[in-house]
Amino acid sequence: MEKTVMTKGRYEELEKELKFLKTQKMAEIEDDIQEARGHGDLSENAEYDAAKDAQGQTHARIMEIEHMLENAEIIDESAIDTSSVNLGVIVTLQNTQTNEKLKVKVVGEADAAIDTEPMRISNMSPIGAAILGHKKGDIVEVKTPAGPMQFKITAISK
Repeated sequence: MEKTVMTKGRYEELEKELKFLKTQKMAEIEDDIQEARGHGDLSENAEYDAAKDAQGQTHARIMEIEHMLENAEIIDESAIDTSSVNLGVIVTLQNTQTNEKLKVKVVGEADAAIDTEPMRISNMSPIGAAILGHKKGDIVEVKTPAGPMQFKITAISK
């Protein structure tokens, strides 16, 4: 069984989301379904269809979260080695063509988020997979949909 690598913080966030979905969200959806049933013919009832769709999507998310939590492997952030790129480190990359700098934190797929500072990239993403195991000063080629790119690793930290 494949492990879902994540930080303790992400594990706790998922536990909170799961509790919310199972208690509040599913109760709200059940209320919506009951109200929609009161509007008559279910075959032409858009509110009922929308509530049933929401119920299915919420149930799928519950199953997804439960699977992630059951297979969670928590990263010990206090024991992170910064001598090379691995899970939990923050890496500063410099595009060798444009000299643009990019700061990323390498995380498991469950922790990935582009709207954070630094951006949290999955170890399975093209950049994440390409830089794993490399050291400061290494130049790494990343295969992207737009073509290959090269990055120099200029810093690795916690």
